[in-house]
Amino acid sequence: MIRHIVCFKLKPGENSEKTADVLLSMKGRVPQLIDIEVGVDFLHSARSCDVVLSVLLENKEALTAYQSHPYHCETVKKYMHAVVESSVSADFEVGKN
Repeated sequence: MIRHIVCFKLKPGENSEKTADVLLSMKGRVPQLIDIEVGVDFLHSARSCDVVLSVLLENKEALTAYQSHPYHCETVKKYMHAVVESSVSADFEVGKN
C-alpha cells in the first residue's frame, strides 16, 4: 500500500474549507483511491500549512494512475494551482518497517 500526503499553503484570502471540499470531491470519482482524508489547520501558526491531503492507494502503479486521472488533473489540480501558494508532498509504502 502507498500513502500519498500533500500539505498545501494557500494564497492569502483563499478558503480552506472550499479547498478541502474540492479535494474530497475525488472520493468515488477517482477509482484508485482506497481512502482519502483531508484536514484543515486550526492552529494557524507561522509554520502551519492550511490544508492536508492524505490518500491511500494499492501500489505504485495506482499512484501513477491517480496522478494522471482526468478528474484529478482537469478539476482538482486545476483548482489547486489557482489557490495554492506552495505545497510539499511525501509518498511512502505503508507497513514497511
